[in-house]
Amino acid sequence: MEMSFWKCKEKGHIRPELFSDKAEELAKMIANESNDRTNAPTQVRKFYDEVVRFDGIIKSKPDDFETFIPYIKMLNAKAAYAHGRESGGNPLISQGFKEFISQSLKLVNDKKDFEVFASFFEAFMGFYKLYYEQKRAASKRQSDHYVKGGER
Repeated sequence: MEMSFWKCKEKGHIRPELFSDKAEELAKMIANESNDRTNAPTQVRKFYDEVVRFDGIIKSKPDDFETFIPYIKMLNAKAAYAHGRESGGNPLISQGFKEFISQSLKLVNDKKDFEVFASFFEAFMGFYKLYYEQKRAASKRQSDHYVKGGER
């Protein structure tokens, strides 16, 4: 999925569909890659919580952004680790979620970029929770169907 945050960065215009259509599209894609071990909400939430933590630090110390950018970009390494680490034979995060983190962080070069990324991640989380739970419920219904031996 190709990422860009800005319609016109010079004017401060964020792409109008970023927090709605793009966040929803990404959330659906990541939810479809999910199972009980991969992209569990707690795992995805760890990344979001880290972004929220940096957002709070940067808002309280805006002049220190340059100091924090290397640590923000280190989320790439954390995503690679989570993708490489397995639980029950499945990676903790999917390739799609890893790419979302990587592609987004490539776009973060200053405070404004980071603010947009943090807001985009927030929008993603809202949609992700919805689609993850829908997929989980559908899987449970299907599992229950097979356990009961199907409809007669």
